[in-house]
Amino acid sequence: MKITKGRFPRLKRIVLWSAAVIPVALFVTFVVAYARSTNACDDPPPPAPRNPMKAFVYCGYGSPDVLKIEDIEKPTPADNEVLVKVRAVSVNPYDWHFIRGTPYFMRLMAGLRKPKDIRLGVDFAGTVEAVGRSVTQFKPGDEVFGGRGGAFAEYLRIRANGGIARKPPNITFEQAAGVNIAGMTALQSLRNKAQIRPGQKILINGASGGVGTFMVQIAKTLGAEVTGVCSTRNVNLVRTLGADHVVDYTKEDYTQTSERYDAILDNVGNRSLSENRRVLKPEGKYILIGGGGPNDRIALGPLGTLVKAFVISKFVSQEMGFFLAQTNQADLNTLGELMQAGKVTPVIDRRYNKLTEIPDAVRYLETGRARGKVVITIDASS
Repeated sequence: MKITKGRFPRLKRIVLWSAAVIPVALFVTFVVAYARSTNACDDPPPPAPRNPMKAFVYCGYGSPDVLKIEDIEKPTPADNEVLVKVRAVSVNPYDWHFIRGTPYFMRLMAGLRKPKDIRLGVDFAGTVEAVGRSVTQFKPGDEVFGGRGGAFAEYLRIRANGGIARKPPNITFEQAAGVNIAGMTALQSLRNKAQIRPGQKILINGASGGVGTFMVQIAKTLGAEVTGVCSTRNVNLVRTLGADHVVDYTKEDYTQTSERYDAILDNVGNRSLSENRRVLKPEGKYILIGGGGPNDRIALGPLGTLVKAFVISKFVSQEMGFFLAQTNQADLNTLGELMQAGKVTPVIDRRYNKLTEIPDAVRYLETGRARGKVVITIDASS
């Protein structure tokens, strides 16, 4: 193709025009989307519920002070759904991330100016109150546990083939309420992501937290040699959960030891990727699960670390990545079987006794001092 002299100035003008207009267009799009970010709180007040129940809602991002309890309509299960009378719930970092809307990049999905979904909570345990016409696997009176959005309420409805399973009789409602996110994350990260095999050496950073306490126990059922990292006050707890070795991070830096691990499961994220690589075997796996508090890396969260891990993994034999669990009924049943057999027992740090105390439970969780799970009893009746 013959190139004429006049084409280059024209191409230059197009490039300069694009460089000026595209950022402006993106900015205008963001401003409009931000201004139009609304939720149900902006709607006219609904009529008083005919069959009310209490549930927590939040209309805007902020501290746990934004949480408020309201009377809303009690749900009715569809043909393929189950109605659960909630007996207990637990709080997770997942919850305060949504309450605060941090890291900020998550607001692209959750709502820019205010949350799209005003209901909160995920982990629950309770009793089946009613079932839809096509439901055969559950019946009224069944004791169940699992995960469903909007769990901070007196009742919830959930698909019968969704995140719900029968509660083992040897586990209390409070224990079962702490299983879904933490137990699912531990099971799937160890079994699916790290692909732990008997005899492998693994290190769990943050072994005394909600996810960590499940990880130690599940890793032992998979036959791993487990090293747990925790503070001085939690050393005995991590040992009693089955850890073969415990590193007190106030006295020793696990990244400076001579030990080498097949996998590192990191619930804290307080060491750099290069430091973690130092104690990984050549074909080892580093898996970042979470870490940080409400005021840490509030703009992008772990995104920078994830990008670095992705890039590094392309040039080294070690595998480095991030993991998010997905709730499913099969794995809830697996966790139920492990609890029924006495191989896994949920650890509870603190119990709250009323639905109205959920904001206090979230505040405590945000301190980063919880060992195991923080649970709230919603209804203590039998």
